[in-house]
Amino acid sequence: MVREQMRQAKAWIEGQLRPEGESADLWVLLLASLRATGYGIVGAAFAFLALYTIPLLLLTTVLVFLGPGRLLIRPMTRWVRTIAGLERGRLRRLGYEIKNPYLGPYIDTPRRLRELRADPSVRRDLTWLVIHGTWGLILGALLLQMPFTAVHDVTYPVWWIVAPEAEQNILNGLVKADTAGAALLGCATGVAVFVLWILFGPKLLDLQTRPGRSFLGPDPGMDLSEKVARLTATRAAALDAHAVELRRIERALHDGAQNRIVAVNVLIGAARREVERDPARADQILERAQDTVEGALAELRAVVRSILPPVLEDRGLTGALSALASDCAVPCTLEVDVEGRCPASVEATAYFVVAESLTNVAKHSGASGASVEVRRTGNTLNVLVADDGRGGADAAGGSGLAGIARRVEALDGTVAVHSPVGGPTEIRVELPCGS
Repeated sequence: MVREQMRQAKAWIEGQLRPEGESADLWVLLLASLRATGYGIVGAAFAFLALYTIPLLLLTTVLVFLGPGRLLIRPMTRWVRTIAGLERGRLRRLGYEIKNPYLGPYIDTPRRLRELRADPSVRRDLTWLVIHGTWGLILGALLLQMPFTAVHDVTYPVWWIVAPEAEQNILNGLVKADTAGAALLGCATGVAVFVLWILFGPKLLDLQTRPGRSFLGPDPGMDLSEKVARLTATRAAALDAHAVELRRIERALHDGAQNRIVAVNVLIGAARREVERDPARADQILERAQDTVEGALAELRAVVRSILPPVLEDRGLTGALSALASDCAVPCTLEVDVEGRCPASVEATAYFVVAESLTNVAKHSGASGASVEVRRTGNTLNVLVADDGRGGADAAGGSGLAGIARRVEALDGTVAVHSPVGGPTEIRVELPCGS
């Protein structure tokens, strides 16, 4: 019986059932209003988050135009998308079919201002955020206040005489009620508010959800195939970066270790021929062969370290970065705040970023000092490498920044380089660590 009444209440809220006459019993209407109030309170909580996000968005906008705020575009967009995703979930629970306009939680998050402007879904999320953070909060507060006001005013004649003078009022403090006649009027107003809540509670919820239903779905003029094409391009770039890395390893093995091993084979053959004729000469040849083998082993170790440094497996990211900082030709300070382990690909990329950046510092910057900061915030690993050198770092100038960008973008990360002529240079990298 109760389940059937709840079904009727849900159908009444969604407009699928308009009971008339005997079917419009008070119990079904009460359930409908209770359900509307519960979802309205949840919507008010989301509206509260949206309201406090609005000034942060305004501040971010100002900082973007000043320059430093560009790094905030992606995290703020993710935050707005998170709040909008919560509202989409509430709407689905209410029975509305709201399709997600995004391919995934974060994989197509804009990184630059022009990408933000070109994405209609982001603009629609922002429009909903402003409307829901104001109008939705008011409606949610009204839904919450109506039943409490009704109970307060209906029972007011019983206890008004013992209430403090400051609390002798009805209609949520709007009307002063310090006499017996006014107290009886409070009972009438309580009944009226209860009736209004019963009749219009679901309607208020409908008004609160209307902006979400209008703006949180895909834009009518947007073709999701464009997003699929962009995702395909991102994955193609990752595969290209992987192919470039394989070619680099192949060249390192072919031009380095393989040539040395061939040379060792030639030297051993020469030494065998000289053993009987000139043992001293054979000993010299074997010594050269030994030196060549040691060089080949060193090159193989270098190739292995460039793929996945063993020190990462043995000592973790903190230990591996400590080794890099201590081996740097320029005095380098290190600060790592990472709890637990990140995915192996993320740790390897972070290691490569720091190693390549410190190599650039030693070779090109003319710096007297460098610093490395690595922190994990939520599901993002943030890497900052800075130096006090001459600046002017350019990815097109063969400084290794292009390789850093390829590695980072293959993991859907971001790279920001600030290197004015005269210094200092800062390289900021964000790497997603998964959900």
